[in-house]
Order: sequence, then C-alpha cells, then structure tokens
Amino acid sequence: MATRANLVGKPLLRTTRYFSEDFKRKKVGEIERRITSVSEICKTYEVSYTSVYRWIYKFSVMRKKSVKLVVEAKSDTTRIKALQDHVTQLEQLLGQKQFEIDFLSKQMQIASEQYSVDFKKKQSGKPSSGFGKTDKSTATK
Repeated sequence: MATRANLVGKPLLRTTRYFSEDFKRKKVGEIERRITSVSEICKTYEVSYTSVYRWIYKFSVMRKKSVKLVVEAKSDTTRIKALQDHVTQLEQLLGQKQFEIDFLSKQMQIASEQYSVDFKKKQSGKPSSGFGKTDKSTATK
C-alpha cells in the first residue's frame, strides 16, 4: 500500500543561507534604479519578501534621505500610466464635444434671431388638450 511518505519522498532540509552586506546593498540599489523588482530577487535567490523588504529598510539610500520608496510591480505602474492616458484622452474628447455643443447653440441662437423662429421649441403634430391631466376612464383600467 502506498503511503504518504513513499509518494512525497524525503523532505528537503532548508539550509540557512547568509548573504553579504555588499550583496544586499547591490540588490537594493538595483531595486531603487528599477533594474529589477522585489519579486524577481525573491524568485532568483529563493529569499522571502520579508527579507528583501528588510534589506530595503536597512540599506536604502532613499530612506536615509527621508524619501519614501514605493515599490510596486511594473504591471501596476504601466496600468496606472495607461489609465491616466485614457483619462487625458477622454477629457480632450469631452472638451471637443462641449465646443461643438456651444457652437451649435450659438448657430441656433443666431438663426432664431435672424429668421424669428424659435428652434429650441419642440414642434409636435397635434397639441394635447388638458396637458398633464389623465383621463379617468383610462386611469382606472
């Protein structure tokens, strides 16, 4: 009969590794210059995120200058940039549409003054008698 020990195999022993201070400073510098990301360092060197963030806290040049370093994934940064570009395009379109609306309103105003016709007024086929009142016979149905 198969047991869990037979299927899984021998458990791997986690060895304690030590990274030199120079190595840590180099990797923190790469993160600050956006050469690499925290996740890439974690995967490549099999280090926990907590350890890398401790390195950043300890060796960051920005921290010593009292500048807060925001570490975010490149995908988030590109997504935010794309959204900002999209907002800018929408604002431009909105401005163009508002300009068109103002232009057409001015044209209607000039035409109504020139031809003595109110173009804004709705022209309906037949006027309704008793505007706003309902017929009692249709209201009870």
